[in-house]
Amino acid sequence: MKLHTLKPNKGAKHRVKRLGCGESSGHGKTSCKGNKGQKARSGGSVRPGFEGGQMPLHRRLPKKGFNNFNFKTKVSVVNVAQLEKLFEAGETVNEEALRAKGAVSRQCDVVKVLGQGQLSKKLTVTGCTVSASAREKIEQAGGTVEG
Repeated sequence: MKLHTLKPNKGAKHRVKRLGCGESSGHGKTSCKGNKGQKARSGGSVRPGFEGGQMPLHRRLPKKGFNNFNFKTKVSVVNVAQLEKLFEAGETVNEEALRAKGAVSRQCDVVKVLGQGQLSKKLTVTGCTVSASAREKIEQAGGTVEG
């Protein structure tokens, strides 16, 4: 096999539809655009949702509900399995330590420790929200949860 012998699989490539190439091509004269009008012109199309000047549907319907996107609490999640990998026995786990180790990178309001995985090291967790299963695993390993 050589570079000049390579070609795409059969049926993988389609011929380009050649528009405006004579009447006998089947795509001549109006180039499949019909007769005259805005849509037959170059660049002639209306924006999505435009209804010819009639009040569009999205403005006819009433506004409803509340969107909490800008005000929601941003939570970064860390699992017990990650604490097992990142920290040595006897270390303190807090937001600053997690950021330094790369477990938490994005801007957040709360760091929450969840109980997925196993923990065998004695760790002290401070300044983080901790789920019930994570608290149980940390305390079983001899660690403590403060705050």
